[in-house]
Amino acid sequence: MRIGLYPGTFDPITLGHLDIIRRAALLVDRLVIGIAINGDKGPLFTLEDRVAMIEAECAALSLETGTEIVPYPFENLLIKCAHDVGAQVIVRGLRAVADFEYEFQMVGMNRAMDSTVETVFLMAEAKHQAIASKLVKEIARLDGDVTKFVTPTVKARLLERLGKPG
Repeated sequence: MRIGLYPGTFDPITLGHLDIIRRAALLVDRLVIGIAINGDKGPLFTLEDRVAMIEAECAALSLETGTEIVPYPFENLLIKCAHDVGAQVIVRGLRAVADFEYEFQMVGMNRAMDSTVETVFLMAEAKHQAIASKLVKEIARLDGDVTKFVTPTVKARLLERLGKPG
């Protein structure tokens, strides 16, 4: 069984994330969505909220692709998480050249720790390349429309969390 790990904070999950998840699910038999527990980033959503959003948003993708897609919170090194879930592949989404520089360093470090785990990069679709959770939160916080960046369900949860009218 080919197991892939797609890690991130998913605070909140965006259409860009869902694009990468859909395409990654076609490459593996089981796709684990590694939800980073990183208090230093000060997530807007609780871990439980992020898990629930991923479960809800990925249910249809799992049926569509025939691939099991499961959330998995983790608080350790990414390579350790890959070991914990039995992943042979780490999936990373790229938006721009700046992402590549950081990801290139991460791949080198992960390969030094375990050369048997491959990293695969997937480019987000052009219409999703500018989407970043941080920017989506800022747009919503400043009363902008995030409809083009998240699903209606995530938008409603985001506005509710920010105390904004839906």
